[in-house]
Amino acid sequence: MELVENIVSSNASLIEADSIVIRFSGDSGDGMQLTGNQFTDTAAYLGNDLSTFPEFPAEIRAPIGTTAGVSGFQVHFGSREIFTPGDEYDVLVAMNSAALKVDLPRLKKGGIIITNTAGFDKKNLGLAGYPDGVNPLEDGSLDNYTVHKIDITKFTKDCLAGTGLGMKEIERSKNMFVLGLLFWMFDEPMDYTITFIKEKFAKKPEIAEANIKTLKAGWNFGDHTEIFTTRFKVSSAHLPKGTYRNITGNHATAIGLVAASEMSGLPLFLGSYPITPASDVLHELSKYKTSGVKTLQAEDEIAAICAAIGASYAGGLGVTTTSGPGMSLKTEAIGLATILEIPLLIVNIQRGGPSTGLPTKTEQSDLLQAMYGRHGEGPIPVIAASSPSDCFDTVMEAARIAIEHMIPVICLTDGYIANGSEPWRFPTADQLKPIKVNFVTEPNGPDGTFQPYKRDEKLSRPWVKPGTKGLMHRIGGLEKANNSGNVSYDAVNHETMSLLREEKVQRIADYIPLAKVDSGKDSGKLLVLGWGSTSGAIKTAVRELIEEGHDVSHLHLRHLNPFPKNLGEVLSQYDKVLVPEMNMGQLLKLVRAKYLVPAEGLSKMQGLPFTTAELRNKILDLLK
Repeated sequence: MELVENIVSSNASLIEADSIVIRFSGDSGDGMQLTGNQFTDTAAYLGNDLSTFPEFPAEIRAPIGTTAGVSGFQVHFGSREIFTPGDEYDVLVAMNSAALKVDLPRLKKGGIIITNTAGFDKKNLGLAGYPDGVNPLEDGSLDNYTVHKIDITKFTKDCLAGTGLGMKEIERSKNMFVLGLLFWMFDEPMDYTITFIKEKFAKKPEIAEANIKTLKAGWNFGDHTEIFTTRFKVSSAHLPKGTYRNITGNHATAIGLVAASEMSGLPLFLGSYPITPASDVLHELSKYKTSGVKTLQAEDEIAAICAAIGASYAGGLGVTTTSGPGMSLKTEAIGLATILEIPLLIVNIQRGGPSTGLPTKTEQSDLLQAMYGRHGEGPIPVIAASSPSDCFDTVMEAARIAIEHMIPVICLTDGYIANGSEPWRFPTADQLKPIKVNFVTEPNGPDGTFQPYKRDEKLSRPWVKPGTKGLMHRIGGLEKANNSGNVSYDAVNHETMSLLREEKVQRIADYIPLAKVDSGKDSGKLLVLGWGSTSGAIKTAVRELIEEGHDVSHLHLRHLNPFPKNLGEVLSQYDKVLVPEMNMGQLLKLVRAKYLVPAEGLSKMQGLPFTTAELRNKILDLLK
């Protein structure tokens, strides 16, 4: 059968669906991340709302064929609002037996399985841990599903025979066969991916031609064979009008930093050391040299933050990005920035811990570290992003607080939203608020003296560019005398300065929005209080339950230190408060301690985000 000829119409019936969840799953070398990203970008280009969840092993060369080496990419796209990657899959693409074994438990009954039969030979079955002689494609265990058994590897080899490519290059193209087949199944065009391939392999036209040929072969396989009796059509979502792009959390973070630089007029400097899952921010910002962005890949985490502190001292917007282990190494330098009282943005993209822990899995377990992880009394503001696109706004807010309040700020995201993606209606320049910068150029003390710790109504001290005439002053990690900035070991002065630094953080509450309920009523039986990446799952579960007539509301926090001024009042309006977190209850501890409310927690630490079902079950249990 010729698979690369002109595309013709098939007799498959076309079913309209409001949303679909697809899971691409295989070995790390099977190209599942690229396949998922290309399918996602096409869905976004067609106007679908969507949410994605990439999941991959921590090892650079994960054990091939084993369940530990499975790499997956999940995309939930639809014609309605999408807030999560989905609890269960409608379609599972399993490139080998290990992928099927890992992901089958979350496939809906009656769901579609597309398998590469070459990944179900005796060797692969053994590596996946199936008993001798057991092949799930043949033993009847998949009778409750629609199973399409395709030798994708063979068809790819047949398609590219005579191209002159080596077997390794040919094997790498099989993901394009899968992608073409999925494009046909979901009635999506190949144009976007063909353009991508041509641009990616512009210097290797033979590779580009092979990938495009295989992509079309996958489409034609679905179109010409009669094993597929159904195709699916997902219409465009009814989103607010505007210009959208598909964006990951890390890319939104990088663009937010560039925007903060533009809106403040300060040159952006990023001092960073590569660490999963934060490295992408460094990679992305390194592309913005023409915008005046300077990036430094330092020799270690300590050098990275110290360079950023130096940039802020020199009058720039100093930023450092990292994850949990890097935060531990940066601790002393964060304390230095705290006592210097200069703007600094510390972006912590959380992952599973402690130590090396689960470097490619998600968790929310660095909140207490952000709040208290410094020697001495070193209070600083903490804010958290709630979705991939929200990383842009959250980073902008963090930069505003850092600059206008002269203080280091910790901005928390996590691996789930850093690597996940969603459509983003990006703002135009006129929609962004300026960030006020005030460099002091004149003496502020008596008799023409300069007092580096003389404070304004925000308790912010003056910011002076080094070399400003007449404003020479001492700065460093030793405690300073209030106003004068001279080194001081006076006991009462140290207590005064410590209390001033704490009050300075708390006074930020006068300049941030009040807490506002996201879904539901302003009072009632139960409030679900969340922070960070739990937003989508909580929002989905609460809205579903409200539609079913349940008395439940949702409030999501961006500002975690200080809390919004009215948070205690809001919490008091509900009989019960539930705090779901991907940790052992860190926000729960803070809320109980500050507001003395009998809140209850829901913890999950599996390297995976909450499912809607998990939250629904807990909420319903509390409403009984």
